[in-house]
Amino acid sequence: MDFIFRLALPAECADADRVLRAAFTPYMKRLGREIPSDYYKWLPASIERGDVFVADEGGRIVGVAATERRDTGLYLDRLAVDPVKQGTGLGSWLLVRLEEVARARGDRAMSLTTAEMMDHLIRLYSSHGFEIVHRGPPDHGKDPHTRITMVKPL
Repeated sequence: MDFIFRLALPAECADADRVLRAAFTPYMKRLGREIPSDYYKWLPASIERGDVFVADEGGRIVGVAATERRDTGLYLDRLAVDPVKQGTGLGSWLLVRLEEVARARGDRAMSLTTAEMMDHLIRLYSSHGFEIVHRGPPDHGKDPHTRITMVKPL
């Protein structure tokens, strides 16, 4: 892999949106939902705040990590890998880079939430030291699928 990890640039919002939609469409379908056209309306502001990171391969965005800064540390809101790069280890590579960012900031932990039915994602996060700390219904109430919250102390 020859990727560059960096902050997303405002001009790359459409590319980040493309990767997020491509990666999350199957996830949302498994939840019985569709991605609305305005689903990523928060993305430009998040990029401006410096909360979105990308994996750049030869000038093409192939991975996106949307984060939030929380009191407890770095919250991974979305981790998306372009479907043509899924299964290559790019998701793991992004998680390692995000941990480097969190440690450099002095964060005490990294956390995330995913659907319990997404066994492959739970295995990925567990292999990087995340542990399940909570199970329950989604806060938004848009589907009945159990969510799990995972935390990795740093």
